Amino acid sequence: MPLLLRQRREVLRFPDAPDYSLLFSSELSMPDISLPDGSVRSFPHPVTVAEVAAAIGAGLARAALAGKVDGTLVDTSFVIERDARLAIVTDKDAEGLEVLRHSTAHLLAYAVKELFPDAQVTIGPVIENGFYYDFAYSRPFTPEDLEAIEARMAEIAKRDLPVVREVVARDEAVRFFLAQGEKYKAELISAIPETEAVSLYREGDFTDLCRGPHVPSTGKLKVFKLMKVAGAYWRGDSKNEQLQRIYGTAWAKKEELESYLRMLEEAEKRDHRRLGQELDLFHMQEDAPGAVYWHPKGWTLFTQLISYMRARQEAAGYVEVNTPDVMDRALWERSGHWFNYREHMFTTQTEDERIFALKPMNCPGAVSLFAHGLKSYRDLPLRMAEFGKVHRYEPSGALHGLLRVRHFTQDDAHVFCTEEQMESECKDIVALILDIYRDFGFEDIHIKLSTRPDNRIGSDETWDVLENALVTALEHMDIAYGVNPGEGAFYGPKLEFVLRDAIGRDWQCGTLQVDMNLPERFDIDYVAEDNSRKRPVMLHRALFGSLERFVGILIEHYAGAFPFWMAPVQVVVLNISEKQADYAVSVAQKLRGAGLRVEADLRNEKIAYKIRQHSLNRLPYQLVVGDKERETGTVAVRTRGGQDLGQMTLEGLIGRLQSEAATRRGTA
Repeated sequence: MPLLLRQRREVLRFPDAPDYSLLFSSELSMPDISLPDGSVRSFPHPVTVAEVAAAIGAGLARAALAGKVDGTLVDTSFVIERDARLAIVTDKDAEGLEVLRHSTAHLLAYAVKELFPDAQVTIGPVIENGFYYDFAYSRPFTPEDLEAIEARMAEIAKRDLPVVREVVARDEAVRFFLAQGEKYKAELISAIPETEAVSLYREGDFTDLCRGPHVPSTGKLKVFKLMKVAGAYWRGDSKNEQLQRIYGTAWAKKEELESYLRMLEEAEKRDHRRLGQELDLFHMQEDAPGAVYWHPKGWTLFTQLISYMRARQEAAGYVEVNTPDVMDRALWERSGHWFNYREHMFTTQTEDERIFALKPMNCPGAVSLFAHGLKSYRDLPLRMAEFGKVHRYEPSGALHGLLRVRHFTQDDAHVFCTEEQMESECKDIVALILDIYRDFGFEDIHIKLSTRPDNRIGSDETWDVLENALVTALEHMDIAYGVNPGEGAFYGPKLEFVLRDAIGRDWQCGTLQVDMNLPERFDIDYVAEDNSRKRPVMLHRALFGSLERFVGILIEHYAGAFPFWMAPVQVVVLNISEKQADYAVSVAQKLRGAGLRVEADLRNEKIAYKIRQHSLNRLPYQLVVGDKERETGTVAVRTRGGQDLGQMTLEGLIGRLQSEAATRRGTA
């Protein structure tokens, strides 16, 4: 017998939102509603978000998925009892799409419960491009099960069932879910403080625990698809029960879903793990999980990135340094990493019981370099760059080719400057980062400001200074940015640089962090102009982030067809028959002497076969030499796209290729 849920009249609480119950009067009021266009609508009584939408227009009422009341996302049934700012949320808004996806996760759980009543539901959050829901069930879900579940979801959606938010006492909610056999839900609720009420959402015969908000009815959920089943652990802990995670995607329009599925199909073709094998770039094996075995071509690509960055940093006034890979635990305690990052560190103990850690970050080493010897204000800003190898423990299930590894190289730089120089240095770093990304073919770049986390070191006053420095730098450069509240490093706020690739995927790569906490913890200073001792500001900057990961991104961005300047092999020389082998070798030698990366394919194979094979290997240029080319001292030139450029002299070709190699703008 379903529990009859008590529907409360008071205003509900939402995460990170004001406590409206304290603001709103229990007496009936006549609220004025301020709308985004600047207009104000007055009502003679408390009014729901849905009623306001209907008062504006029937079309908006049909499109309304949720509302934002004084900046807080709420259901359309939310009652506004006093003057407030209101924005009606539809599927055209980012928040609206998130509400659609969250509600579709509940629709998935409803369908599973109808088809598999013994399955237990756990959690079902929104993720990038979709959602998932974890279930406990006696057997694995099959592809046929997924088809049946998706069909039942569509059927439930067509029922257009109202989605109703209701609030019950915590203990009452626990009893309800235990009576339903839902022990995982009961466990989640038991962790909620006793003084807090619990919000539930009911649609038809299905009731779920959730903060919300959700769409007003299941009829709003029309465009979705289940993608796959994967394993998961309860609460993400491998010591707990294993669950089944069903992934899905949901969109506002059918065309958006179709576009997304095409993107996934293209992403599969570009998978860096497959291309890495096809192009003979790298491999990974269980003897060194999360570490890369670079093949010659892959290592050439890797070192091209280092050479490029080394030149750019030298031109920007950086000096290059190197610090130890293994350092004593005491150093990591002093930096704060031991207490804030210990679970991600690899450690060892020596016979004299000293504990050492493989460095997960380069920062303490940079501080130690600054602390060695007296520094003056004349030495600042001091810009130190390091291609440092770092080691971080990642769960085996999280490892993913080059994109998620345990052993990687960072293009770290640490800038020590005065507080007066901080903003200028931040602006220079941002400009450098954006310009370098353009060289690699990334024009669509988004910047996000990650602010102070709950787990942090340093005073609020220090964090105010650091966050304001980043904001001021961006605003003076007239650069738009988003905010990730609470996502900063434990020692300082940061800017995150998100790149959009050739098929529309976003990759978070570079970071810029400002830090006055590590200089304080390590007690470093410099001699100021008045001979006093002052703390420097420390800027942490990585552009590629992980070079291994950036190579993986580049492979997928270019689908293995790298721009000429970074291609591991730029030119291949193909002889038609054995008679031209010596000439082909001499051509390759002259091109190498001109600084180009060249291979000669002298195999006794038909020329059409060799051309086809090297086209599949995505080499930028193929030079074909036969008797005519040998006699005239020329080469027949073909591009990667199959374009025949005709015969060229070696001098003319070398000039063309050297000019192209000097062009550092990549296009995917």
